[in-house]
Amino acid sequence: MSSSPPPGWYRDPSYPLTERWWDGTAWTDHRRQPEQSAPPVLPPGPPTRAGLGRTRAVALAAAGAVLVAGAVTGGVLLLGGDGDGGRETRTAPTSPASGPDGDDSPTPTKPATASPTGAPDVVTDDLNGITFPVPDGWENGDGSAEDDAVLVTDDGIYDCPGDNGLCRHGTVVSRTVTGSAETSPKILAENDIEDAADDAYDRDELDRRPYDGITGHEVVGSGSVAVAGRAGYYVRWRVTTGAGPGGYVQSLVFPSSSGSEAPVLVRFALDAGDDGPPLDDIDEIVEGIRAVGDTDKDKDTDSKTGGGVGSSLGPS
Repeated sequence: MSSSPPPGWYRDPSYPLTERWWDGTAWTDHRRQPEQSAPPVLPPGPPTRAGLGRTRAVALAAAGAVLVAGAVTGGVLLLGGDGDGGRETRTAPTSPASGPDGDDSPTPTKPATASPTGAPDVVTDDLNGITFPVPDGWENGDGSAEDDAVLVTDDGIYDCPGDNGLCRHGTVVSRTVTGSAETSPKILAENDIEDAADDAYDRDELDRRPYDGITGHEVVGSGSVAVAGRAGYYVRWRVTTGAGPGGYVQSLVFPSSSGSEAPVLVRFALDAGDDGPPLDDIDEIVEGIRAVGDTDKDKDTDSKTGGGVGSSLGPS
């Protein structure tokens, strides 16, 4: 009896032009456009930082896209190759379209993908139905090994100033808030900011302290803000650390413009100091968030979602 294929992206037999996530035992509802080549194999080593790996006050998980799926007969995984016919293939066994009911294990998050139009200045988060602009000094977070990253700084990784580990100068992640009946963007952002700071600058998943821990913080901003035509709320901290220059973290929450309109959480983590990205990048990214399908590029108007995308709605 053959063993089940390992978790990974396989060709979706129901939608041959897409790939679908196989969790090792069952199909999930996550799909993506096939990449031109297989992602690089990451060597063993410590995880990078400025990623956001833990949650406590707010239960966060990626929400599956609403897709019609029936029984399937198998899938094909593309391994390596460059289009010259030398690709190795595998077929996944017959499986239902999703895992067993009631399974609370983490569901693989579909990474952000390039804009459907191929525009290099936009990254699409299909799960939350939004697009992000890509400012100078940033790149698509897909393949960065940071959980749920949509954007990362393009200068790579560096040795953390504290405990052993690898850090990044900036990361932006996008998640859907689930497991909570709370829908107020203000309350959700205020409840999340401490976790955002801890995840970025205090301890990592291996209980190391890449920056020798957080020694203090200051609230440097908070208030209502319109994002993709929806009323949201943000909280921004300046954190100081035992090693290194510290950084800025921001929790931004706003209702999704698609599906169930569940709250979307976007976390920012930017190193301070000369090596960190400009703090204005946060505002540029927030102002440029759009609902998928909104092609209006004018930041002063929003022809489809209406009214001041990214602009302030007033003081907190």
